Amino acid sequence: MTEPHRHARHRLDPALQNPVRFSVVAALATVDEADFATVRDAVEVTDSALSKQVGALEQVGYVKVRKGYVGRRPRTWLALEPQGRVAWNRHLAALREIAAIGVPDPAAGQSGR
Repeated sequence: MTEPHRHARHRLDPALQNPVRFSVVAALATVDEADFATVRDAVEVTDSALSKQVGALEQVGYVKVRKGYVGRRPRTWLALEPQGRVAWNRHLAALREIAAIGVPDPAAGQSGR
């Protein structure tokens, strides 16, 4: 049997390594739900780019898309699914661990220095 990976990079979520998807989930992590235009403006992408990345997040079960109307105008709302929130928290924890690792100091193990 092989030894499990120890470095935190192995715990990064592949679905969240795309910068737009990462940004979308980051924006949704702070709210219960947000309308499509608000997320688009917060992430600074086009409707098409956001739609594509939201579709990818929806496919892995991280984002829920709800469509409806405000008056006669169609609207789309986005929300993190519980699975997406868990993935986000794990991904952030791995990033924080990576940032804190540094390189071991070989002199630290020697006495008299």
